[in-house]
Amino acid sequence: MTPEDLQLQFETRRHFFGRCGLGLGKAALLSMLTDGKAFSAPPAPVNPMAPHPGHFPAKAKNVIYLFMAGAPSQFELFDYKPELQKYHNKPVPDSMMAGKRFAFMDTFAKERPKLLGTNRAFKQYGQSGAWFSELIPNIGSIADDITFVKGLAAENFNHGPAKCYTNTGSTRFGRPSMGAWITYGLGSESSDLPGFVVLQSGPRGPRGGAALWSSGFLPTAYQGVPFRSGGDPILDLSRPQGIDAQIQRETLDTIRDLNLSQMAESGDPEIATRVASYEMAYKMQTSGPELIDFAKESKETLEMYGAVPGQASYANNCLLARRLIERGVRFVQLYHTDWDHHFDLGQPLEQVTREIDKATAALVRDLKQRGLLKDTLVVWGGEFGRTPMGEVREVGGKTGRNHHIDAFTIWMAGGGVKPGLTVGETDEFGFSPTGDKMDVHDIHATMLHLLGLDHQKLTFKFQGRNFRLTDVAGNVIPKLFT
Repeated sequence: MTPEDLQLQFETRRHFFGRCGLGLGKAALLSMLTDGKAFSAPPAPVNPMAPHPGHFPAKAKNVIYLFMAGAPSQFELFDYKPELQKYHNKPVPDSMMAGKRFAFMDTFAKERPKLLGTNRAFKQYGQSGAWFSELIPNIGSIADDITFVKGLAAENFNHGPAKCYTNTGSTRFGRPSMGAWITYGLGSESSDLPGFVVLQSGPRGPRGGAALWSSGFLPTAYQGVPFRSGGDPILDLSRPQGIDAQIQRETLDTIRDLNLSQMAESGDPEIATRVASYEMAYKMQTSGPELIDFAKESKETLEMYGAVPGQASYANNCLLARRLIERGVRFVQLYHTDWDHHFDLGQPLEQVTREIDKATAALVRDLKQRGLLKDTLVVWGGEFGRTPMGEVREVGGKTGRNHHIDAFTIWMAGGGVKPGLTVGETDEFGFSPTGDKMDVHDIHATMLHLLGLDHQKLTFKFQGRNFRLTDVAGNVIPKLFT
């Protein structure tokens, strides 16, 4: 069997009939589309991102997901554990380690690991009395606006698969991301910006890259669109020199008509995506530069975020996220990297928390004062948590924390979530959840529920199976609702 035969074997029936010598698929589909009449004109343009209602009334309309790539240590930020401090530097009980697997097992195999207390000062904030460390005082100041989910479990302790799991519901690359599922389910209220926008900051992109905001097997109209925070939000967005608006519009109209004629003949939904992407790019030549122009933002707002116009930063991305939500974008995802602290919980952690603390609090506060927080679900967290045991690497001899998938912490704000609440808890050392066990799939199910979508009904048939964001798992967490 030749490679060409193998390729043909795995093609869909539609593509097989469409490409076979007799053209049976094309003939049949064209007959159905035209009702046996001669085809005279292309159909009206199709907008795959047109807004439509969910399965039931929603509490939230939009999502801003603040993804801290690399897995923040909950013990240095949110989880105050006096018993862990008390038993600092004591060997971890054998009962805790039995049957457990961790990343970099060799660092724990040389000798029994020791419990590691934090050297960060904690205090309680707000009416909720939630604990926050000295590293994030600004986030602490919004304690009564946020809700913690503690004792959350993930599935894989390696960064790439774990990021994939949190973003797509699967440890295997190729599945649609959260933003793709949500825009597939609801469309977008924005007519001149993409429905799903990705913003990145930090020294590099997240492990996994574009697969984390991919549309997978969904039509490509629903994939995330990465924006820059300075210059044109997308490279080559500006009209080329020497091409005036009329020539560009006439060219796009001609290409659109040719594409729509081909779509009528083939029935390929990707052609609708192509048409929509051309039109979106055309509209964004006006809306894009206006979006990233902070000239109309007050000095007080810029200072609140710590944003500097034209600068690529997490602060600028938080302000951009608010502006995108104001313009009807359905899902905005911010990735901020450099949270992987195996080696040192000192200066590197201080640096990354300085980068995000002020702007994160400003985003929640700004959304609230503009009346946007009630309709916008804000989520903050990474792909998993960190161990209560220390990890000493030979390089530098400093102490960090290993990956831990059994019990980590995220928080939410707005979008119908009950503020000032903590759902879930962990044991005295923060090693295992106590009470109800919750998984990342439960967070996905809850997010969809807040947006008016039933996670069991939001499906897409691919290769003979109905897939969904929560795969075959996931339970809504009703304790989070107002």
